[in-house]
Amino acid sequence: MKTYYGRRTPYGMSDVWITDEQGTRQSLAPRHDLRNHSPTGFEWGYGGSGPAQLALALLADALANDQMALKHYQEFKWSVISKLEGEWRLTELEIRGFVESPGSP
Repeated sequence: MKTYYGRRTPYGMSDVWITDEQGTRQSLAPRHDLRNHSPTGFEWGYGGSGPAQLALALLADALANDQMALKHYQEFKWSVISKLEGEWRLTELEIRGFVESPGSP
């Protein structure tokens, strides 16, 4: 199972990465190929373009389904990403659960 982490660097930049079952760490791909909301990077804690890019990238990676990610990322942004603060951690199961939960569009 993958785990996703986010933190702000001392320089104000946002750092988002994935750790897999073996503990291998890699940066989360922004997935500008699907939609380019924020060429300057990821953000969270509000509902703007950086959070939209993060929501899309997280869903695309966790679901491994670009069409499902495109369908759900705006609601995921408002329901989850806009509420994250400071450092955060989300599991692949938590992200998948958002889409699979009753009431999800």
